[in-house]
Amino acid sequence: MTWEQLERLAKDCGFTNWAKLDVTTLELKQEVRDMCEANTCGKYGACWSCPPHCGDLAQCAEDLGGMTQGILVQVVGDVEDGFDIEAMMELNEAYKDCFSQMYQILRASGERVLALGAGCCTRCRKCTCPDEPCRFPQERISSMEAYGLLVLEVCKRNGLTYYYGQDKLAYTGCFLLG
Repeated sequence: MTWEQLERLAKDCGFTNWAKLDVTTLELKQEVRDMCEANTCGKYGACWSCPPHCGDLAQCAEDLGGMTQGILVQVVGDVEDGFDIEAMMELNEAYKDCFSQMYQILRASGERVLALGAGCCTRCRKCTCPDEPCRFPQERISSMEAYGLLVLEVCKRNGLTYYYGQDKLAYTGCFLLG
């Protein structure tokens, strides 16, 4: 898929911003995984898409192997302040809709695609982890952080703004193709 096709797809799916992702800029960091292990979100060990179940950094690096191009995508919106939970949830839903739509199109294209989103997988209302296998392993989406990527750094290295000010919130993910 050409860059122009990826860019058009991001626009058509409703993303606010996007940037070409140079896969050579991706650095998997143990300290990011250590932040996951602190379990502030409550998903560590409780979701198949999150550490430790998404694989160690060596497995994540293997998943990235052979990926030749990528696109960073964002949905950016307004929030009144850091406590505007309603706006955050609406923005998150808009992001998930855009991300899901683009992922379905990329998967249907026959390209090898790795989707890394914002936050844990939400394909199922309740994850079967760790009691039963994932019901939809082909649709499971790990976060960029679960793969050890520091999103701020990835954005900076690829020319995409990460922080838009205190009255804005950005949800960021990426698609890698190979």
